Amino acid sequence: MDVTQVGTNNNALMIRVSGRMDAVTAPDFEKTLNQWIDDGNHRIVADLSGLEYISSAGLRSILVIAKKLKIKNGKIILAGMEESVHEVFEISGFNAIIPIVDTVDAAVNQI
Repeated sequence: MDVTQVGTNNNALMIRVSGRMDAVTAPDFEKTLNQWIDDGNHRIVADLSGLEYISSAGLRSILVIAKKLKIKNGKIILAGMEESVHEVFEISGFNAIIPIVDTVDAAVNQI
């Protein structure tokens, strides 16, 4: 899995996540995002178009980040998910907890 900072837009940190987010890689995702949040980035748009797979450990890491941002009056919006990844969010009910949109542009408009 790769987590890359790709810039800022509308005062939001823009990131791209690709590969597989599972029990092995999710802690790295969480550590990286926690550092960016600690650096003052409280509005995050995550482009997940390159994310091929997410496990329950990956869902948990995203939830931990979303909760941390909520405490800081921030938020994360997930964008561009492949259908199989989006299904995992729907089945788990996470789509009701964390904003999910079709495109990065839509996320920027909602952040």
